[in-house]
Amino acid sequence: MAYIGREPTVGNFQVCDAISVVNGQAAYTMQVSSVNVSPETANHMLVSLNGVLQAPTSSYTVSGSTITFASNLVTGDVINFIHILGSVLDLGVPSDSTVSLAKLTATGTKDATTFLRGDNTFAAAGETNTPAFIATKSSSQSISDGAAVKVTFQAEVYDSNAIFDLSNDKVVFPSTGKYLLNVRLQTDNTTDGEALVIRLYKEGSFASTLFNLRQGATGDAAAAVSEVVVVDDTTDFYEIYAKIDGGGTLAGTGQWSAFKLIT
Repeated sequence: MAYIGREPTVGNFQVCDAISVVNGQAAYTMQVSSVNVSPETANHMLVSLNGVLQAPTSSYTVSGSTITFASNLVTGDVINFIHILGSVLDLGVPSDSTVSLAKLTATGTKDATTFLRGDNTFAAAGETNTPAFIATKSSSQSISDGAAVKVTFQAEVYDSNAIFDLSNDKVVFPSTGKYLLNVRLQTDNTTDGEALVIRLYKEGSFASTLFNLRQGATGDAAAAVSEVVVVDDTTDFYEIYAKIDGGGTLAGTGQWSAFKLIT
């Protein structure tokens, strides 16, 4: 087609690596950055030998990545440069499986565990809901009237990143984000109309009430609650506290678990 002004140049222009002449040898391998390259034809090249541009097909031929000069070169000959022009007419439509990842401008690391996203970046394929832990309670715990007492746990079922401190009954989440906390507790010998309150503490101070149950009749109170916690500081620690109006006993059964949400 016709152009107004200068016609655009189309092609993948490459300058081959320097080639050392071997006495009595006519054929040489063309490489760019130590990788073999194959021009479309001999006519898609500029070749300088001893400072003179060579005529394609008569002075040299090309087969794949091999250039063969019309006669053997000898000591003292110098291949000044080989400039591969690519397609100087029309880029056209690439054939299937001909565009390599090296031609993409994507950022990130490409390997077997990543994929190319719509924003042209490589990201990890798949995510996991970790860090995560599960701690269980197996010993009863006495709570005085009106007192908020830290709930103790006696064992860990699972701890993906060693985030739960069993000795101090607290957790430190090692990465920021949203975490789903699940708490299950039960009381023994609660009295009519008294309340079981489960609280979340952050850095040793009250953060939020997770659960507040007032018994309608004498009996044990059981609670299973969930709460989404936004962690914005990886040095903060969290604890579970319980309070029983009138006092009572937390049963030797219960669990506290948490995992990071994929958002």
